[in-house]
Amino acid sequence: MNIEIKISKKPILYQAAIDFLEERAFNIHSNKGRELIWILEHQDIYTCGTSGKDFELLEKNFLPTIKTNRGGKWTYHGKGQKVVYFVLDLNKRGREIKQLVRNVENWIIETLKVFKINSYNDPNNIGIWVKKDNLEYKIAAIGIKVKKWVAYHGFALNLDVDMNNYKAIIPCGIKDKGLINFSEIAKLPSEETINKVILDKFEKIFINQNPSKKL
Repeated sequence: MNIEIKISKKPILYQAAIDFLEERAFNIHSNKGRELIWILEHQDIYTCGTSGKDFELLEKNFLPTIKTNRGGKWTYHGKGQKVVYFVLDLNKRGREIKQLVRNVENWIIETLKVFKINSYNDPNNIGIWVKKDNLEYKIAAIGIKVKKWVAYHGFALNLDVDMNNYKAIIPCGIKDKGLINFSEIAKLPSEETINKVILDKFEKIFINQNPSKKL
């Protein structure tokens, strides 16, 4: 798999990560860089995507905030959350943005399935959802930016987040549904195990299903 795999052990500042992704996206467009998968955890922060509204930030001084160019609204990044970024060249993938989103959704769903967690996408509310006690909860958020047919940003999976950290925002603009951790549904695996599953499922969905487009 001719894609750079980067796994950070220490929490990464959000802006530093975005600067890195922006530079990699530019280099890929210029045929000077390799595609990338980057698994990390951020230091605590609220981020606002391109469709986020100021009123969805309920408490301004609870955590640092930043506006970003990914799609989506307000969300939290921080301790207990698995962030998976990618920089992918859609010129190699048929320039199909809807298919990219479906692939990312399936990537998360298939990852969770390994750990006996049944999850699904919702066409009306982007992200990945689970049901518990007949209620719907969001377990993973997705945000993607496409620039010059290079796609970047990625998804955030709640493993064992302190849910109090969501109280100062309207997460993803959704008021009538809750959030949930992996740890509330299944036993948390080791970092090495979940990282391996994430990478295995990426290869299965993005590469093995497209054998004529080896990367």
